[in-house]
Amino acid sequence: MAEFPAPKEGIALTNFIVSADVERSRRFYAEVLGGEPVLEGELSIVALANTWVTIGAGGGPTDDKPNVTLEPPSDPDRVSSFLNVRVADIGAVYEQWSARGAEFLTPPVDRGVEIRCYMRDPDRRLIEVGQLVGRPGG
Repeated sequence: MAEFPAPKEGIALTNFIVSADVERSRRFYAEVLGGEPVLEGELSIVALANTWVTIGAGGGPTDDKPNVTLEPPSDPDRVSSFLNVRVADIGAVYEQWSARGAEFLTPPVDRGVEIRCYMRDPDRRLIEVGQLVGRPGG
């Protein structure tokens, strides 16, 4: 089983996402993208490659974030951040994840230094999948 993201020294970076259905999102990140569940329940954590995706339900302000409300994306066509997944073989990943139910916006597009495409998670959150094939800037 993957380790819980609690470093003994230094830092660990996780991506916290708010989901309308935590179980559905946990299954997506584990079963479609191939992650390993670390914690299941109202708060779920999936180890994915060299990071973790922490999935929780929305909620109102708390004493440590008094003016912040957590909610899933309201407009999937307007984003301020997205998960960027780098892969070694985008063709193989595109075929595998599509077969598992991933919904890509387009097939992979060759952009010169990289081949990339975008998909959405169950809450319609944008995820970039890309393979570097050249050196940026030259």
